[in-house]
Order: sequence, then structure tokens, then C-alpha cells
Amino acid sequence: MGSSAAGQEGHATIHHLTKKERNNIWSVIGASSAGTLIEWYDFYIFGSLATIIAAHYFPKGNAVVALLLTLATFATGFIVRPFGAIFFGRIGDLVGRKYTFLVTLLIMGASTALIGILPTYESIGIAAPLLLLFLRLLQGLALGGEYGGAATY
Repeated sequence: MGSSAAGQEGHATIHHLTKKERNNIWSVIGASSAGTLIEWYDFYIFGSLATIIAAHYFPKGNAVVALLLTLATFATGFIVRPFGAIFFGRIGDLVGRKYTFLVTLLIMGASTALIGILPTYESIGIAAPLLLLFLRLLQGLALGGEYGGAATY
């Protein structure tokens, strides 16, 4: 059993692929990386704009409580990521990684767009922070599910 896995039959390395297949691999890596970068950028923006989000989506009167609620909403996106990985990992096993990857991208994109057009607390009251929390939960689930799909591609 002294032979390596690369030398065994049935194991391909990048050197055995055609130029077209290698280019396809790099395009998949690039697309997956770009998608993940954009999603992490969204998380970065939310954290960076926490004081502004607190002023618009939470009740006025106590800025510290509003900021803490905003940061708690921010944290929920990270807390639910493992659940997204479990849920979408199973879906990926059942119906395929590509389909699951596309679904998670769609969920992430839709929830991000909806956050962008979400009315403020002054417009819809308590529904604003509740909808914001729900959309952040969706983003966290989608990001947790997407990471595994992107990594396997």
C-alpha cells in the first residue's frame, strides 16, 4: 500500500484535464468565490452601519438599546449558519449541490434586496425590526447552506 492516491487509477489531477476542463474549473472557482465575497460584504456592511440601522429600524428613545438590538439582529445571521449548513447540506445530498447552491444564492439575494427596500420603524412600527430579524435569519441560513455548496464545486 505504498502508492499514493494520485497514482491510483480513477483519480484525476488537474494535469490530466483538458484545457477546456481546467478553464471550467477556474470559472467555477471564480464564480463561487465572487458570490461568497459579495455575501460576506453584505454582512460587513450591516455591521458597519449598525448605528444607522438602529436609528431607522428600532424605537427611538434609547440609542444604546436600539444599537444592542441591531447587533443582536446582526448576530442572528451568524447563529443560524450551522442550521443552514445542516438543512441545505441534506437538501444537497437529496437533490444535488448545484440546485441547492442556486437556491441559497436566490434566498440570499432576495433577502438582501428586501432589506434594502424595508420600510423604517416610523413607517410600519414594530413590523420593521421583526421583518429585519426575519430577513437576517434567512441570510444566515442561506450563507450557511451556500458555503458547503460553493466549497464542493
